[in-house]
Amino acid sequence: MTPAQAEAELARLAGLLKTANDAYYQADEPQISDAEFDALKRRNAELETRFPGLKRADSPTEQVGAQPAEGFAKVAHPVRMLSLGNAFDEEDVIGFDTGIRKYLGLSSDAPLAYTAEPKIDGLSLSLRYEAGELKRAATRGDGSVGENVTANARTIADIPTRLSDAPDVLEVRGEVYMSHADFAALNARQAENSGKQFANPRNAAAGSLRQLDADITRSRPLRFFAYAWGELSAPLADTQMAAIERLAALGFVTNPLTRRCEGAQDMLEQYRQIENQRATLGYDIDGVVYKVDDLALQARLGFRSTTPRWAIAHKFPAELAWTRLEAIDIQVGRTGALSPVARLSPVTVGGVVVSNATLHNEDYIAGRDAKGGEIRNGKDIRIGDWVQVYRAGDVIPKVADVDLSRRPDETRPYVFPTRCPECGSDAIREEGDSARRCSGGLICPAQAVEKLKHFVSRAAFDIDGLGARQIEMFYADDVLPIRTPADIFTLQARDEQNLAKLKNREGWGDTSARNLFAAIADKRRIPLARLIFALGIRHVGEVAARDLALHYRDWDAMARAMDAARPAALACRAADAAVEAERIAAAAQGRRARIKETRSTVVEGHAIPEAATVAWEDLIGIDGVGITLGASLSDAFANSEERAAFDALRNHLTILPPNAPSADSPVAGKTVVFTGTLEKMTRAEAKARAEALGAKVAGSVSAKTDLLVAGPGAGSKAKKAADLGIETLDEDGWLALIDAT
Repeated sequence: MTPAQAEAELARLAGLLKTANDAYYQADEPQISDAEFDALKRRNAELETRFPGLKRADSPTEQVGAQPAEGFAKVAHPVRMLSLGNAFDEEDVIGFDTGIRKYLGLSSDAPLAYTAEPKIDGLSLSLRYEAGELKRAATRGDGSVGENVTANARTIADIPTRLSDAPDVLEVRGEVYMSHADFAALNARQAENSGKQFANPRNAAAGSLRQLDADITRSRPLRFFAYAWGELSAPLADTQMAAIERLAALGFVTNPLTRRCEGAQDMLEQYRQIENQRATLGYDIDGVVYKVDDLALQARLGFRSTTPRWAIAHKFPAELAWTRLEAIDIQVGRTGALSPVARLSPVTVGGVVVSNATLHNEDYIAGRDAKGGEIRNGKDIRIGDWVQVYRAGDVIPKVADVDLSRRPDETRPYVFPTRCPECGSDAIREEGDSARRCSGGLICPAQAVEKLKHFVSRAAFDIDGLGARQIEMFYADDVLPIRTPADIFTLQARDEQNLAKLKNREGWGDTSARNLFAAIADKRRIPLARLIFALGIRHVGEVAARDLALHYRDWDAMARAMDAARPAALACRAADAAVEAERIAAAAQGRRARIKETRSTVVEGHAIPEAATVAWEDLIGIDGVGITLGASLSDAFANSEERAAFDALRNHLTILPPNAPSADSPVAGKTVVFTGTLEKMTRAEAKARAEALGAKVAGSVSAKTDLLVAGPGAGSKAKKAADLGIETLDEDGWLALIDAT
């Protein structure tokens, strides 16, 4: 990196870190995670070390916190409130101890005691007492000047307003925080009153303390731990540990996990002990703070520009935490999949309070992958276990590991349900499927609700004013229910017949009800592809829905094709079952399976009408469809409840076909198959170009194929095309045919 590049990077980092500091300390709404902030700060420090002459006057390494916010009186701290340096692994802690010894001239085996205490994730506060009376409370601010929050601090029960037997001047420092239980209760109250929801207890505590109205602070359940001091008229004690004990004797709440440690290894042991208890403390911590115990040595060590030499914060991994698995719940999704969810003792991971995590499926719980191989070294997951939770970026939290050493003796392996917890129908796991699925279809309320949410989603019908929350409300409603898609389009007519009008309900009004009915009416004309996607048929995404619409072009034609293909679809499934049974039997007997282990569209021993075979091969021959998706479509149209729902919906819609294909292209109306490697365009580009010219693109060669485009490596498809006498072109011939260059 050149000096010019380094200068530009330091300017960028200074801006990012200032913005992050202001959001964290002034707005109480962090924009980046602690881990991201620490990484930016380390990057800045590394560049300043490499290019010391480029250090900025506003260098982030010289900053503590942020400027006090407007609206509060300013308070100058007689003794600066500094931040702490960070340690991120055991080597950093050992290095901290080594550096202390080197500075003091102590040998590696000389006695040197430290204290170790949980690092509370809250808001720093300084309390000034004069003659035993609380005179002033101030936030840290930028370390030199903070905000006067005295009236608010007086509302916190953990903060005494008068002290006995205290020094004439005593400045006590500590952390304002909120417990997990109080945080959850506060957010629940805020939700009931349509108030602001807090992301985590730290934000809630900071936002509650920094209120201009002390009555609001009084209504918030804030707590306080004392752990340090500033200005003193007389020493509290000779050691850090004794001083903490003196603060407790004066009436302050101090952390019971604070202990004296003899050297680095003892500190690391206490770190592990505290980390193991993290999930059961009932409040957030994000690391452990180590301090030299001897106050005389602290004085000798002194301070750097923004941090003391005698203390360091050993941070927990930002995206990892251990907590207890309290329960496993089963959620039923749109396609009937039974999805296990871990209910956890709340723990903050990556700046977010985590109380739930996905467990994927029954294999994951059992400690194996979809192919039967071990995951987590084969450790299963049980209720009552201590589990490691991780959260990378904004993904759903997941369980990474299990601590078998902490597994309660009474735990038993989790038995995955074989019946749907919502409707009681059989929950079946088909071969090749990672999930067990409810067989109840639309009689299952969980599936019905999720299908309706999908039906009104943005890529489907996208009905303004009818989202997931409204769907849940209408589904549970006994007067004006929506239980199937067709019910949406009869909503206005049913409302007109009811005495209890929608517009008179809580949360509705004349305008909102009228707008909803208008939005529903606007969606009575719908493109075929959107309708197919909206039905929520398993495996049918937006791309497959578009391909099906281009192929069949008409809803009724597609429905007839599904009916015609049903016998072949069932025969194909029976063949799959026979193949799997033979594979299992062969494996059990230690021999090789004697039947071909491929899925076949024509099965010996099954009397399949020719029309069914033709319809089935036409369906699975659509490029991107195949047997799995084709079987899923066949199942949906053959299910009596779903078919009735489809037919009822059809009666309320005008279904728009795809745009008419080009009539003057040389491939209009023809069925084209691509095979082999295309060298001048991707397969996706070739498919899109062919469809734009009015061709149908199929994935397999059949008697209906008009043209095969074969690149290098073409195999069985080229041979079959030759056997059927189908015209075959290479890529150059295809490009010449469509006049592409």
